[in-house]
Amino acid sequence: MKRVLASLSLTLACAAVSQSEAVTLTFACDSVGQGYNECKKGADAWAKQTGNTVRLIQVPKETDQRLALYQQQLGARSADVDVYMIDVVWPGLIGQHLLDLKKYVPAADINRHFPAIVQNNTINGKLVGMPFFTDAGVLYYRTDLLKKYGYSAPPKTWNELATMAQKIQAGERKTNPRFVGFVFQGKNYEGLTCDALEWIASFGGGTIVDSSGKVTVNNPKAVQALQAIQGLVGTVAPQAVTTYGEEEARNVWQAGNAAFMRNWPYAYAAGQQPGSAVRGKIGVAALPAGPGGKPAATLGGWQLAVNAYSKHPKEAASLVQYLTSVQEQKRRAIEASYNPTIASLYKDKDVLKAVPFFGSLYDVFTNAVARPATVTGSKYNQVSDAFSTAVYNVLTKKSAPGPALKTLEGQLNRIKGRGW
Repeated sequence: MKRVLASLSLTLACAAVSQSEAVTLTFACDSVGQGYNECKKGADAWAKQTGNTVRLIQVPKETDQRLALYQQQLGARSADVDVYMIDVVWPGLIGQHLLDLKKYVPAADINRHFPAIVQNNTINGKLVGMPFFTDAGVLYYRTDLLKKYGYSAPPKTWNELATMAQKIQAGERKTNPRFVGFVFQGKNYEGLTCDALEWIASFGGGTIVDSSGKVTVNNPKAVQALQAIQGLVGTVAPQAVTTYGEEEARNVWQAGNAAFMRNWPYAYAAGQQPGSAVRGKIGVAALPAGPGGKPAATLGGWQLAVNAYSKHPKEAASLVQYLTSVQEQKRRAIEASYNPTIASLYKDKDVLKAVPFFGSLYDVFTNAVARPATVTGSKYNQVSDAFSTAVYNVLTKKSAPGPALKTLEGQLNRIKGRGW
Protein backbone atom coordinates (compact mmCIF):
# COMPACT_ATOMS: atom_id res chain seq x y z
CA MET A 1 0.00 0.00 0.00
CA LYS A 2 2.81 2.41 0.90
CA ARG A 3 4.43 1.70 -2.45
CA VAL A 4 1.13 2.40 -4.28
CA LEU A 5 0.63 5.67 -2.38
CA ALA A 6 4.22 6.72 -3.07
CA SER A 7 3.74 5.97 -6.76
CA LEU A 8 0.47 7.91 -6.81
CA SER A 9 2.12 10.88 -5.08
CA LEU A 10 4.94 10.88 -7.63
CA THR A 11 2.45 10.75 -10.52
CA LEU A 12 0.44 13.63 -9.08
CA ALA A 13 3.62 15.63 -8.46
CA CYS A 14 4.77 15.11 -12.07
CA ALA A 15 1.34 16.10 -13.34
CA ALA A 16 1.46 19.25 -11.23
CA VAL A 17 4.90 20.15 -12.55
CA SER A 18 3.79 19.44 -16.12
CA GLN A 19 0.68 21.56 -15.63
CA SER A 20 2.64 24.42 -14.11
CA GLU A 21 5.08 24.36 -17.03
CA ALA A 22 2.34 24.41 -19.69
CA VAL A 23 2.24 27.68 -21.61
CA THR A 24 -0.25 29.53 -23.79
CA LEU A 25 1.04 30.68 -27.17
CA THR A 26 -0.59 33.34 -29.32
CA PHE A 27 -0.56 32.61 -33.04
CA ALA A 28 -1.24 35.15 -35.81
CA CYS A 29 -1.92 32.82 -38.70
CA ASP A 30 -4.35 33.08 -41.61
CA SER A 31 -7.78 34.44 -42.52
CA VAL A 32 -8.11 33.72 -46.24
CA GLY A 33 -10.36 30.85 -47.38
CA GLN A 34 -10.09 27.92 -45.00
CA GLY A 35 -6.83 29.31 -43.58
CA TYR A 36 -8.01 30.08 -40.05
CA ASN A 37 -9.67 26.68 -39.58
CA GLU A 38 -6.70 24.77 -40.99
CA CYS A 39 -4.29 26.67 -38.72
CA LYS A 40 -6.53 25.88 -35.76
CA LYS A 41 -6.60 22.15 -36.57
CA GLY A 42 -2.81 21.99 -36.69
CA ALA A 43 -2.29 24.13 -33.59
CA ASP A 44 -4.85 22.11 -31.61
CA ALA A 45 -3.11 18.84 -32.57
CA TRP A 46 0.24 20.21 -31.33
CA ALA A 47 -1.38 21.48 -28.14
CA LYS A 48 -2.91 18.07 -27.47
CA GLN A 49 0.50 16.40 -27.91
CA THR A 50 2.39 18.83 -25.70
CA GLY A 51 -0.14 19.86 -23.06
CA ASN A 52 0.20 23.52 -24.03
CA THR A 53 -2.48 25.87 -25.36
CA VAL A 54 -2.56 27.89 -28.57
CA ARG A 55 -4.76 30.95 -28.97
CA LEU A 56 -5.32 31.98 -32.59
CA ILE A 57 -6.04 35.61 -33.31
CA GLN A 58 -7.95 36.98 -36.30
CA VAL A 59 -5.74 38.83 -38.78
CA PRO A 60 -6.60 41.17 -41.69
CA LYS A 61 -7.24 39.44 -45.04
CA GLU A 62 -5.10 41.92 -47.01
CA THR A 63 -1.37 41.27 -46.74
CA ASP A 64 -0.54 44.99 -46.69
CA GLN A 65 -2.67 45.52 -43.59
CA ARG A 66 -1.19 42.45 -41.89
CA LEU A 67 2.35 43.64 -42.50
CA ALA A 68 1.61 47.12 -41.14
CA LEU A 69 0.12 45.60 -37.98
CA TYR A 70 3.05 43.22 -37.47
CA GLN A 71 5.63 45.95 -38.07
CA GLN A 72 3.91 48.07 -35.44
CA GLN A 73 3.90 45.20 -32.90
CA LEU A 74 7.47 44.11 -33.58
CA GLY A 75 8.77 47.66 -33.70
CA ALA A 76 7.41 48.11 -30.17
CA ARG A 77 9.13 44.83 -29.14
CA SER A 78 5.75 43.50 -28.09
CA ALA A 79 5.58 39.91 -26.82
CA ASP A 80 1.81 39.71 -27.43
CA VAL A 81 2.17 37.36 -30.41
CA ASP A 82 4.51 34.37 -30.25
CA VAL A 83 4.22 32.96 -33.78
CA TYR A 84 3.52 34.85 -36.99
CA MET A 85 2.65 33.56 -40.44
CA ILE A 86 4.69 35.79 -42.76
CA ASP A 87 4.62 36.39 -46.50
CA VAL A 88 7.51 35.23 -48.71
CA VAL A 89 8.51 38.87 -49.33
CA TRP A 90 8.67 39.90 -45.65
CA PRO A 91 11.87 38.30 -44.25
CA GLY A 92 14.00 41.24 -45.39
CA LEU A 93 11.50 43.70 -43.91
CA ILE A 94 11.02 42.23 -40.42
CA GLY A 95 13.80 39.62 -40.08
CA GLN A 96 15.64 41.62 -37.41
CA HIS A 97 12.68 41.02 -35.05
CA LEU A 98 12.50 37.26 -35.61
CA LEU A 99 14.18 34.31 -33.90
CA ASP A 100 16.89 32.26 -35.63
CA LEU A 101 15.11 28.93 -36.02
CA LYS A 102 18.34 27.07 -36.83
CA LYS A 103 18.96 27.04 -33.07
CA TYR A 104 15.70 25.15 -32.44
CA VAL A 105 14.79 23.11 -35.54
CA PRO A 106 17.02 20.15 -36.55
CA ALA A 107 18.92 20.55 -39.81
CA ALA A 108 17.31 17.37 -41.16
CA ASP A 109 13.87 18.99 -40.86
CA ILE A 110 15.04 22.22 -42.50
CA ASN A 111 16.69 20.36 -45.39
CA ARG A 112 13.44 18.63 -46.40
CA HIS A 113 12.10 21.92 -47.74
CA PHE A 114 12.78 23.52 -51.14
CA PRO A 115 16.29 25.03 -50.82
CA ALA A 116 15.29 28.25 -52.63
CA ILE A 117 12.60 28.99 -50.04
CA VAL A 118 14.95 28.23 -47.14
CA GLN A 119 17.46 30.60 -48.74
CA ASN A 120 14.74 33.25 -49.14
CA ASN A 121 14.03 32.96 -45.42
CA THR A 122 17.68 33.26 -44.41
CA ILE A 123 18.68 36.83 -43.54
CA ASN A 124 22.28 37.58 -42.52
CA GLY A 125 22.76 33.90 -41.74
CA LYS A 126 19.60 33.67 -39.60
CA LEU A 127 16.74 31.38 -40.58
CA VAL A 128 13.87 33.71 -39.70
CA GLY A 129 11.04 31.57 -41.09
CA MET A 130 10.24 27.91 -41.72
CA PRO A 131 8.46 27.25 -45.06
CA PHE A 132 4.76 26.60 -44.35
CA PHE A 133 3.25 26.48 -47.83
CA THR A 134 4.29 27.77 -51.21
CA ASP A 135 2.08 29.39 -53.81
CA ALA A 136 1.95 30.41 -57.43
CA GLY A 137 -0.84 32.02 -59.39
CA VAL A 138 -2.95 29.62 -61.48
CA LEU A 139 -5.88 29.84 -63.90
CA TYR A 140 -9.16 28.25 -62.83
CA TYR A 141 -11.71 27.37 -65.49
CA ARG A 142 -15.15 25.80 -65.68
CA THR A 143 -14.74 22.40 -67.30
CA ASP A 144 -18.48 22.11 -68.01
CA LEU A 145 -18.70 25.48 -69.74
CA LEU A 146 -15.64 24.93 -71.92
CA LYS A 147 -17.25 21.72 -73.16
CA LYS A 148 -20.65 23.41 -73.60
CA TYR A 149 -19.16 26.12 -75.82
CA GLY A 150 -16.99 23.80 -77.89
CA TYR A 151 -13.56 24.23 -76.30
CA SER A 152 -11.37 21.19 -75.70
CA ALA A 153 -8.67 22.89 -73.61
CA PRO A 154 -8.15 26.00 -71.48
CA PRO A 155 -6.65 29.13 -73.11
CA LYS A 156 -2.90 29.19 -73.74
CA THR A 157 -2.71 32.93 -74.50
CA TRP A 158 -4.37 36.05 -73.12
CA ASN A 159 -6.02 36.62 -76.52
CA GLU A 160 -7.52 33.13 -76.37
CA LEU A 161 -8.78 33.81 -72.85
CA ALA A 162 -10.45 37.04 -74.01
CA THR A 163 -12.14 35.28 -76.94
CA MET A 164 -13.32 32.29 -74.91
CA ALA A 165 -14.48 34.42 -71.98
CA GLN A 166 -16.47 36.67 -74.32
CA LYS A 167 -18.27 33.75 -75.97
CA ILE A 168 -19.08 31.98 -72.70
CA GLN A 169 -20.16 35.22 -71.01
CA ALA A 170 -22.53 36.11 -73.87
CA GLY A 171 -24.12 32.66 -73.78
CA GLU A 172 -24.48 32.41 -70.01
CA ARG A 173 -25.93 35.89 -69.61
CA LYS A 174 -29.06 34.75 -71.44
CA THR A 175 -30.06 32.98 -68.22
CA ASN A 176 -27.71 34.59 -65.65
CA PRO A 177 -27.24 38.36 -66.09
CA ARG A 178 -24.60 38.38 -63.30
CA PHE A 179 -22.26 36.06 -65.19
CA VAL A 180 -18.80 37.36 -66.14
CA GLY A 181 -15.96 35.93 -68.18
CA PHE A 182 -12.94 36.47 -65.94
CA VAL A 183 -12.16 37.58 -62.38
CA PHE A 184 -8.83 38.35 -60.75
CA GLN A 185 -7.27 40.53 -58.04
CA GLY A 186 -7.65 44.09 -59.34
CA LYS A 187 -7.77 46.04 -56.07
CA ASN A 188 -4.83 48.34 -55.31
CA TYR A 189 -2.84 46.12 -52.91
CA GLU A 190 -0.12 43.45 -52.93
CA GLY A 191 -2.41 41.03 -54.76
CA LEU A 192 -2.47 43.35 -57.78
CA THR A 193 1.34 43.47 -57.72
CA CYS A 194 1.30 39.67 -58.01
CA ASP A 195 -1.24 39.60 -60.86
CA ALA A 196 0.41 42.41 -62.81
CA LEU A 197 3.88 40.87 -62.48
CA GLU A 198 2.41 37.74 -64.11
CA TRP A 199 0.92 39.74 -66.97
CA ILE A 200 4.11 41.63 -67.69
CA ALA A 201 6.45 38.64 -67.29
CA SER A 202 4.20 36.50 -69.53
CA PHE A 203 4.61 39.07 -72.33
CA GLY A 204 8.40 39.01 -71.87
CA GLY A 205 8.40 42.38 -70.14
CA GLY A 206 10.62 41.45 -67.18
CA THR A 207 10.13 41.66 -63.43
CA ILE A 208 9.81 45.39 -62.56
CA VAL A 209 13.37 45.55 -61.20
CA ASP A 210 16.00 43.08 -62.42
CA SER A 211 18.39 41.06 -60.27
CA SER A 212 21.08 43.75 -60.53
CA GLY A 213 18.73 46.41 -59.16
CA LYS A 214 18.03 48.12 -62.50
CA VAL A 215 14.48 49.43 -62.99
CA THR A 216 13.20 47.64 -66.12
CA VAL A 217 9.42 48.06 -65.96
CA ASN A 218 9.11 50.78 -68.65
CA ASN A 219 9.43 48.72 -71.83
CA PRO A 220 7.23 48.04 -74.89
CA LYS A 221 6.26 44.52 -73.83
CA ALA A 222 5.15 45.70 -70.38
CA VAL A 223 3.05 48.40 -72.10
CA GLN A 224 1.55 45.74 -74.37
CA ALA A 225 0.68 43.54 -71.39
CA LEU A 226 -1.14 46.31 -69.54
CA GLN A 227 -2.99 47.31 -72.71
CA ALA A 228 -4.25 43.74 -73.07
CA ILE A 229 -5.49 43.48 -69.48
CA GLN A 230 -6.95 46.99 -69.51
CA GLY A 231 -9.02 45.84 -72.49
CA LEU A 232 -10.51 43.01 -70.43
CA VAL A 233 -11.91 45.31 -67.72
CA GLY A 234 -15.48 46.28 -68.52
CA THR A 235 -15.72 43.68 -71.30
CA VAL A 236 -15.12 40.15 -69.95
CA ALA A 237 -14.05 41.23 -66.45
CA PRO A 238 -16.51 43.38 -64.48
CA GLN A 239 -15.67 47.00 -63.69
CA ALA A 240 -15.91 45.95 -60.03
CA VAL A 241 -12.84 43.71 -60.47
CA THR A 242 -10.82 46.78 -59.44
CA THR A 243 -12.26 46.27 -55.93
CA TYR A 244 -11.51 42.53 -55.76
CA GLY A 245 -8.97 40.78 -53.57
CA GLU A 246 -8.55 37.00 -53.47
CA GLU A 247 -11.75 36.33 -51.56
CA GLU A 248 -13.96 38.65 -53.61
CA ALA A 249 -12.80 36.94 -56.81
CA ARG A 250 -13.29 33.51 -55.25
CA ASN A 251 -16.80 34.34 -54.06
CA VAL A 252 -17.91 35.32 -57.58
CA TRP A 253 -16.30 32.19 -59.03
CA GLN A 254 -17.59 29.81 -56.35
CA ALA A 255 -21.14 31.13 -56.78
CA GLY A 256 -20.95 29.93 -60.39
CA ASN A 257 -20.79 33.43 -61.86
CA ALA A 258 -17.47 33.34 -63.77
CA ALA A 259 -15.89 31.23 -66.52
CA PHE A 260 -12.26 31.90 -65.53
CA MET A 261 -10.46 33.06 -62.39
CA ARG A 262 -6.87 33.87 -61.48
CA ASN A 263 -6.18 32.88 -57.90
CA TRP A 264 -3.91 30.82 -55.65
CA PRO A 265 -4.18 27.02 -55.13
CA TYR A 266 -6.13 27.37 -51.86
CA ALA A 267 -9.26 28.21 -53.90
CA TYR A 268 -9.42 24.67 -55.32
CA ALA A 269 -10.34 22.89 -52.09
CA ALA A 270 -12.68 25.73 -51.14
CA GLY A 271 -14.48 25.37 -54.49
CA GLN A 272 -14.91 21.62 -54.02
CA GLN A 273 -16.73 22.01 -50.70
CA PRO A 274 -20.36 20.83 -50.39
CA GLY A 275 -22.70 23.64 -51.43
CA SER A 276 -20.27 25.16 -53.92
CA ALA A 277 -21.88 25.89 -57.29
CA VAL A 278 -18.69 24.84 -59.08
CA ARG A 279 -18.03 21.62 -57.19
CA GLY A 280 -16.85 18.93 -59.63
CA LYS A 281 -16.57 21.47 -62.47
CA ILE A 282 -13.17 22.99 -61.68
CA GLY A 283 -10.18 22.81 -64.01
CA VAL A 284 -6.78 24.28 -63.15
CA ALA A 285 -4.10 25.28 -65.67
CA ALA A 286 -1.05 27.46 -66.04
CA LEU A 287 -1.87 31.12 -66.62
CA PRO A 288 -1.91 32.30 -70.25
CA ALA A 289 1.07 33.79 -72.08
CA GLY A 290 1.45 36.92 -74.15
CA PRO A 291 2.48 36.86 -77.83
CA GLY A 292 5.88 35.18 -78.07
CA GLY A 293 6.05 34.91 -74.29
CA LYS A 294 5.50 32.05 -71.89
CA PRO A 295 3.22 31.51 -68.89
CA ALA A 296 4.33 33.25 -65.71
CA ALA A 297 3.14 32.67 -62.16
CA THR A 298 4.13 34.92 -59.29
CA LEU A 299 5.83 33.14 -56.42
CA GLY A 300 3.75 33.39 -53.30
CA GLY A 301 3.80 31.42 -50.13
CA TRP A 302 3.97 31.80 -46.40
CA GLN A 303 6.41 30.99 -43.62
CA LEU A 304 6.08 30.54 -39.88
CA ALA A 305 8.26 32.77 -37.74
CA VAL A 306 8.83 33.19 -34.01
CA ASN A 307 8.78 36.63 -32.45
CA ALA A 308 12.25 37.35 -31.03
CA TYR A 309 10.54 38.99 -28.04
CA SER A 310 8.35 35.95 -27.23
CA LYS A 311 8.41 34.83 -23.60
CA HIS A 312 8.18 31.19 -24.78
CA PRO A 313 10.66 30.82 -27.67
CA LYS A 314 11.27 27.10 -27.17
CA GLU A 315 7.58 26.20 -27.24
CA ALA A 316 6.89 28.61 -30.12
CA ALA A 317 9.67 26.99 -32.18
CA SER A 318 8.22 23.56 -31.34
CA LEU A 319 4.83 24.66 -32.70
CA VAL A 320 6.50 25.92 -35.89
CA GLN A 321 8.43 22.66 -36.28
CA TYR A 322 5.20 20.66 -35.96
CA LEU A 323 3.15 22.80 -38.35
CA THR A 324 5.84 22.69 -41.07
CA SER A 325 6.42 18.93 -40.75
CA VAL A 326 5.80 16.35 -43.48
CA GLN A 327 2.67 14.96 -41.83
CA GLU A 328 1.07 18.36 -41.26
CA GLN A 329 1.90 19.66 -44.74
CA LYS A 330 0.41 16.46 -46.19
CA ARG A 331 -2.78 16.94 -44.18
CA ARG A 332 -3.12 20.56 -45.28
CA ALA A 333 -2.48 19.64 -48.93
CA ILE A 334 -5.18 16.94 -48.90
CA GLU A 335 -7.79 18.83 -46.89
CA ALA A 336 -7.30 22.37 -48.15
CA SER A 337 -5.04 22.25 -51.29
CA TYR A 338 -2.14 24.15 -49.73
CA ASN A 339 1.05 23.62 -51.74
CA PRO A 340 3.69 21.78 -49.70
CA THR A 341 7.24 23.10 -49.48
CA ILE A 342 8.56 19.52 -49.29
CA ALA A 343 9.31 18.05 -52.73
CA SER A 344 8.47 14.44 -51.81
CA LEU A 345 4.82 15.34 -51.19
CA TYR A 346 4.33 16.23 -54.88
CA LYS A 347 4.74 12.51 -55.62
CA ASP A 348 2.59 11.33 -52.72
CA LYS A 349 -0.35 9.31 -54.07
CA ASP A 350 -2.78 10.57 -51.41
CA VAL A 351 -1.90 14.20 -52.15
CA LEU A 352 -2.19 13.71 -55.94
CA LYS A 353 -5.55 12.00 -55.57
CA ALA A 354 -6.90 14.97 -53.60
CA VAL A 355 -5.22 17.69 -55.70
CA PRO A 356 -4.37 16.26 -59.16
CA PHE A 357 -2.95 19.51 -60.56
CA PHE A 358 -0.10 19.47 -58.02
CA GLY A 359 1.51 16.88 -60.29
CA SER A 360 0.74 18.39 -63.69
CA LEU A 361 1.65 21.96 -62.61
CA TYR A 362 4.71 21.05 -60.54
CA ASP A 363 6.96 23.07 -62.87
CA VAL A 364 4.71 26.11 -62.47
CA PHE A 365 5.16 26.00 -58.70
CA THR A 366 8.90 25.38 -58.74
CA ASN A 367 9.70 27.95 -61.48
CA ALA A 368 7.49 30.77 -60.27
CA VAL A 369 8.57 34.38 -60.80
CA ALA A 370 9.80 36.12 -57.65
CA ARG A 371 8.79 39.67 -56.80
CA PRO A 372 11.83 41.97 -56.51
CA ALA A 373 11.87 41.80 -52.72
CA THR A 374 15.44 40.56 -52.26
CA VAL A 375 17.08 43.16 -54.49
CA THR A 376 15.03 46.10 -53.15
CA GLY A 377 15.32 45.00 -49.49
CA SER A 378 13.69 47.36 -47.02
CA LYS A 379 12.32 49.47 -49.90
CA TYR A 380 10.23 46.63 -51.33
CA ASN A 381 6.98 47.95 -49.85
CA GLN A 382 7.51 51.33 -51.52
CA VAL A 383 8.33 49.62 -54.83
CA SER A 384 5.25 47.38 -54.65
CA ASP A 385 2.95 50.27 -53.66
CA ALA A 386 4.18 52.41 -56.56
CA PHE A 387 3.81 49.51 -59.02
CA SER A 388 0.31 48.44 -57.93
CA THR A 389 -0.89 52.06 -57.94
CA ALA A 390 0.39 52.59 -61.48
CA VAL A 391 -1.33 49.39 -62.66
CA TYR A 392 -4.51 50.29 -60.79
CA ASN A 393 -4.59 53.64 -62.58
CA VAL A 394 -4.38 51.75 -65.87
CA LEU A 395 -7.16 49.30 -64.96
CA THR A 396 -9.45 52.14 -63.84
CA LYS A 397 -8.52 54.06 -67.03
CA LYS A 398 -7.13 57.03 -65.12
CA SER A 399 -3.94 56.58 -67.14
CA ALA A 400 -2.82 54.95 -70.37
CA PRO A 401 -0.22 52.15 -69.95
CA GLY A 402 2.69 54.01 -71.64
CA PRO A 403 2.53 57.21 -69.52
CA ALA A 404 1.78 55.18 -66.37
CA LEU A 405 4.94 53.09 -66.77
CA LYS A 406 7.07 56.11 -67.65
CA THR A 407 5.92 57.87 -64.46
CA LEU A 408 6.46 54.66 -62.48
CA GLU A 409 10.01 54.33 -63.80
CA GLY A 410 10.80 57.80 -62.44
CA GLN A 411 9.25 56.96 -59.07
CA LEU A 412 11.20 53.71 -58.75
CA ASN A 413 14.49 55.36 -59.68
CA ARG A 414 13.88 57.99 -56.98
CA ILE A 415 13.26 55.19 -54.43
CA LYS A 416 16.41 53.48 -55.67
CA GLY A 417 18.32 56.73 -55.24
CA ARG A 418 17.57 56.57 -51.52
CA GLY A 419 19.27 53.18 -51.45
CA TRP A 420 18.21 49.60 -51.87
